[in-house]
Amino acid sequence: MKYLDEFADPEVALRLVEQIRARATRSWTVMEVCGGQTHSLVRNGIDQLLDGAVEFVHGPGCPVCVTPLETIDRALALASRPEITLCSFGDMLRVPGSHEDLFAVRARGGDVRVVYSPLDALRVAEAEPEREVVFFAVGFETTAPANAMAVVRARALGVENFSMLVSHVLVPPAMAAVLSSPTRRVAGFLAAGHVCTVMGTRQYDALVEQFHVPVVVAGFEALDLLDATLRVVEQLEAGEARLDNAYTRAVDRAGNERAQRVLAEVFEVCDRTWRGIGDIPASGWRLSGAFRDYDAELRFDVGEVRVDEAPDCRAGEVLQGLVKPDSCACFATTCTPRTPLGATMVSSEGACAAYYRYRRSGVATGARAHG
Repeated sequence: MKYLDEFADPEVALRLVEQIRARATRSWTVMEVCGGQTHSLVRNGIDQLLDGAVEFVHGPGCPVCVTPLETIDRALALASRPEITLCSFGDMLRVPGSHEDLFAVRARGGDVRVVYSPLDALRVAEAEPEREVVFFAVGFETTAPANAMAVVRARALGVENFSMLVSHVLVPPAMAAVLSSPTRRVAGFLAAGHVCTVMGTRQYDALVEQFHVPVVVAGFEALDLLDATLRVVEQLEAGEARLDNAYTRAVDRAGNERAQRVLAEVFEVCDRTWRGIGDIPASGWRLSGAFRDYDAELRFDVGEVRVDEAPDCRAGEVLQGLVKPDSCACFATTCTPRTPLGATMVSSEGACAAYYRYRRSGVATGARAHG
């Protein structure tokens, strides 16, 4: 297949649905580990089409959603300082901190700017040497190479008024945390294809072996997800647990080794707190010793922020696959995209946002509409 519409062919989609339903002898719990995949599943009604054969639960696959509250509050503290320009991708501006979001700080006069790449933030620092420019570096392994290169470039250019507030998290440790939970429900995983374009499929070998769980690397279109789901179900029904790649047009075993070398130079593995989940050992990256001068937490001494989550928010349970967004009493009532209690409601990849957009009327689009 070469064209986008081929990946949403309704006839092929329904054939795959029929194959999955015919193969499944029970309802299998499958977790997708990507917010983009969550939105595609819900938008196309795939989870409803497979009801009774597969229950999809939505994992911690949205980097905006799992950015810890204390990191949001650090960003707010930095943005409130008169000498600092905080640059961020737009989806971070509505994420609630303890008391407000970055939009509120900007409304009060804080210099908060939306950029489209970390190099845009570096260009701001070059153009305005009198300002301290901080880039809010959030994301999984997918966005990390560009952030790493921004720091490398800053050093090469001698730009000293540039730094980063880093909140990078790693997918395999989060999957291991889900599988280690005493409340584990997950029988198999759809792994995030874009993460694997950087890190390769080999990063999941140890996970499959340790937990004896199927992991199938998946793309993001309707047929990608249905094909990968069929592969997971076939393994589960056969009592097998293997690593499989259903996204070979973009992913191979080794990944982008050049990007991996840059990541190893700029970042080092660290423990990381995941919003709504808690501390996961060795699940994040921070700037390595060689680049520590570009660490905004250290430069501006905002590392000791400690906060508590909103008590009514169940985003943590959603991110662990324990509940669905519409199981929360606050969903679409006190928690909406305009008045969010947690990041899962405002992020473009958040599971709560997907349910709010596509499920409030009980009608999904895409593949379901063709059924």
